Amino acid sequence: MPTPPPTGPLVTRDTVAAQLRELGVHPGETLLAHTSLSSLGWVCGGGVAVVQGVLEALGPDGTLVVPTQSADLSDPAHWGNPPVPREWWDTIRTSMPSYDPLVTPSLGVGVVPETVRTWPGALRSAHPQTSFAAIGPRAGEILDGHATDCRLGERSPLARLEGLHARVLLLGAGYDTCTSFHLAEYRIASPLVEIGRPGPEGWETVTEVSISSDRFDELGHDFERDRSVVRGKVGAADVRLFPVADAVAYAERWLPLHRPREEEISHPPL
Repeated sequence: MPTPPPTGPLVTRDTVAAQLRELGVHPGETLLAHTSLSSLGWVCGGGVAVVQGVLEALGPDGTLVVPTQSADLSDPAHWGNPPVPREWWDTIRTSMPSYDPLVTPSLGVGVVPETVRTWPGALRSAHPQTSFAAIGPRAGEILDGHATDCRLGERSPLARLEGLHARVLLLGAGYDTCTSFHLAEYRIASPLVEIGRPGPEGWETVTEVSISSDRFDELGHDFERDRSVVRGKVGAADVRLFPVADAVAYAERWLPLHRPREEEISHPPL
């Protein structure tokens, strides 16, 4: 059977840049972007065109930050998508390559973050499971010092982004991807958990705050209802734009009321 023609709209680098400007993205600001390439339509140039468009809207003084998580660098005992046989666990733990910010690919965050990770001049933070990558003059300031025992807390790029008055850009992505909400989990009563992962000297275990994106879609719905959120479109994608600090502050109040501690899970977010 012949391949069906692509569905639109046709989206180009210029489309992305122009429509982001219309939404209020301004040169020189810092954006933490969560993206869904497929939601935009037919993108001429794919992830490269999207990154080019965002960078064009930000200008040479702006900085683009994306999550480049690698949750597969984790204990196979917690894997469920898919699980692996129990008899493989010890071999996986002893042979899994440790994190290398230049080599380790991102997982589960989409095409655009992986495009940013490999962009000329891009930097990447040090956490082996919840790293961020960035392009722009503030990249080093945001990413340096990401503690390897602090996935998404006070010693992570999220706290730096909050302090720099950065904004979150949900470009076709939902609130369930909003990593800024996780920073709130470090500021409320949250349990601790032991996290296993490959390290430079072999398998290691660190103590971390338990984090989960469970019910983040509901949290985002209430946040958008109660706070000022810029809404619009880029191509066919729904877009949301709001300050990191607003999202964190709202989540600090919402999570203790709406998500009991026992609902939280102990393994890294995918």
